Amino acid sequence: MTTSRRSFLQTSAISAGALAAGAGTAILAGLPRAALARPRPTASGAPLKILILGGTGFVGPACTEAALARGHKVTLFNRGRMETFRKERSRPSTVPEGVEVLYGNRDPNKTADAWIDDPRTPAAPDGQKREKPAESPKGLSQLEGKKWDAVIDTSAFFPRMAKASAELLSPNIGHYLFISTISVYKRNDQPGADETAELATLSDPTSEEFGAQYENYGGGKVACEQAVEAACPGRAILVRPGFIVGQRDNTRRYSYWPNRVSQGGEMVVPGDPTDPIQIIDVRDLAEWCIHLIENQITGAFNATGPEMQLTMKAFLEGTREGLKTDTSFNWIPLSFLSEQNVPNGAFPLYIPPTGETSGFHNVSVAKAVKNGLKFRPCSETARATMEWVSSLPEDVRKSVLPPTPGEPMGGPGSPMSPHLTKERELEIVKAFKEKK
Repeated sequence: MTTSRRSFLQTSAISAGALAAGAGTAILAGLPRAALARPRPTASGAPLKILILGGTGFVGPACTEAALARGHKVTLFNRGRMETFRKERSRPSTVPEGVEVLYGNRDPNKTADAWIDDPRTPAAPDGQKREKPAESPKGLSQLEGKKWDAVIDTSAFFPRMAKASAELLSPNIGHYLFISTISVYKRNDQPGADETAELATLSDPTSEEFGAQYENYGGGKVACEQAVEAACPGRAILVRPGFIVGQRDNTRRYSYWPNRVSQGGEMVVPGDPTDPIQIIDVRDLAEWCIHLIENQITGAFNATGPEMQLTMKAFLEGTREGLKTDTSFNWIPLSFLSEQNVPNGAFPLYIPPTGETSGFHNVSVAKAVKNGLKFRPCSETARATMEWVSSLPEDVRKSVLPPTPGEPMGGPGSPMSPHLTKERELEIVKAFKEKK
């Protein structure tokens, strides 16, 4: 079994792309509205007005909940697409009461309802026809002339869109927090790299395509960061998360691990128990973003975690503890898994700490920790994730858990699931023990 950075990023991006294409848009309805904590004063003693660009996907709702829990006022700006999908599937809205919603498009040249005619948009269930609203705001028009204390941008991937919103909002806001990515760095072979590491670039700065191998993803985010900094000098907050996990995550990457651990039995785990892994609970990320805004902390920050190096052994044992199972972990070398024809992608999130990926799960988060980033234990993230999964309707639950081995990854015509059956895991464990 071989895993290159390119193939891993491609697989990960394809999984994440299911949300962008609407494949998992109904999943949010299964999460009950959060019981918000008693409002607490900010550093200045007054609630803030916060605009979230996006706000109905994964990170956005977590930021909304974190802001409301601190007593702030929230406005969302989006196309309304995901709320339409929920209505079509008889799912309740996930926009909390009291939250203002403005509509438009990150692309200044398109209207809010442009997604309806996009060929990539999934069809409405039962052949229903989507009716376009009588009025569909164009671009960022509904943001013009309004003021906010801070902006959280969760949905820009290429500089033209980031530049448009940052330049429009700059005169009327305090700070602009941009959710970037740990993939902004050019290399992944330097363990312990911090925010000063060399950044990726776009070979074509005008490109607005990820590329066949998602080679433009990191460079595109770098260009977005630069656009935000140029428009809001001294007021930009650049947050670079790694793998964001937890409730509402429908990429099927992280969910593989707690789902498999919850099933018990003999489990195959690749590599060595000391191999590193870095993840961040979406709630930790969101709460920290609000902390940065409240305290007017600017700059670029790596935001994966936890603060101390997390090994695969500790990650899985914590997951097992949170789920109260008796799963037995069997660490199988990559060379033996390759001999057993175990396919790439069988173990999501795992990246061997060797060669060009030796620093992939070993990025320094010291700067973020120094500025207030805190982490929940793996056990709590696993338990909360599976509780959320269990609360979903059956059809929605299937879309957030890894497909059964042999089933299509993303629907008819897509590649088959590379995950192993429990029977196949037992065969591999037996063969490995016999070889030893």
